Amino acid sequence: MKNAVFIGLKIAFHQIIKISKNSKLMKKQRINCERARNISVMETLARLGHFPIKESEKEAWFLSILRSETQASFKVSKELNRWYDHASGFGGNVIDLILRVHNCSVKEALKFLTNDISYFSFQQQTIFKDLAPKIQILKILEIKHPALIQYLSSRKIALATTRTYCKEVWYKFKDKKYFAIGLQNVKDGWELRNTYFKNSSSPKSYTYLKNSGKKLIVLEGMFDLLSLIELKIIDMSNCDIIILNSTAFIESIVGFFKDYDKVYLFLDNDATGKKISLLLTQNYTHVIDKSSLYKNFKDLNEWLNDERKT
Repeated sequence: MKNAVFIGLKIAFHQIIKISKNSKLMKKQRINCERARNISVMETLARLGHFPIKESEKEAWFLSILRSETQASFKVSKELNRWYDHASGFGGNVIDLILRVHNCSVKEALKFLTNDISYFSFQQQTIFKDLAPKIQILKILEIKHPALIQYLSSRKIALATTRTYCKEVWYKFKDKKYFAIGLQNVKDGWELRNTYFKNSSSPKSYTYLKNSGKKLIVLEGMFDLLSLIELKIIDMSNCDIIILNSTAFIESIVGFFKDYDKVYLFLDNDATGKKISLLLTQNYTHVIDKSSLYKNFKDLNEWLNDERKT
């Protein structure tokens, strides 16, 4: 029964991230071009192992997945669900993306988008993963830079709170040095945040903070964690914590749920967060959606800022 539930969840998660909008049996059914065009370019890039260097609500910028570069010129419009590589002049929908990446036919691209990747060789998969964004970590310190402390203050987060979980990370990108607040993931990559940039070093993954607890807290990002601590709305001393760092990793962490008596979800109040929370609470009796606590706000940090505004 548990295996059946897990398989059902995997299919549903692909629906949530818009790999398919209309089919619950996507892995077994071939999709046509019209339906495939609705598949999320962002989530397909994540599936290929590529994550944005910087992004906003409407667009995201990547290092090109078509060639090697040091300055992000590969743009994705979230509103249009289209991509454009400025340096090469190529662009289009998700089908065009797979055609370019794998140099394959439309039939084979649709096969890939149906999650049947048997056509593509391991060698091809490895080549394109190697082109993921490259950030060189230079040094890791206790947080002390005045600019980072000021940034935390603007987000209503105390320095002491942040130092418990995060570091000051200096890194090199495009032959220039930068510094940011960093949260390490389970693969030793870093989520990096400062006033101007939101990016991450490879490999991208989720963060798992273990405290030998029988309760698990699931959050989307670094500042959700820090905001939850500041808000003091839950006793976190006996809880393990997972920070997804991207909703693309939700499938990777549901297997941990069986190890806990309670699982508390603090996901964003957007379409994706709500759908994931609904799906999990419907399939696991011990999973509890806590987003109603901040129902009038996008996320925990927005709620915290409203609580502490002067």
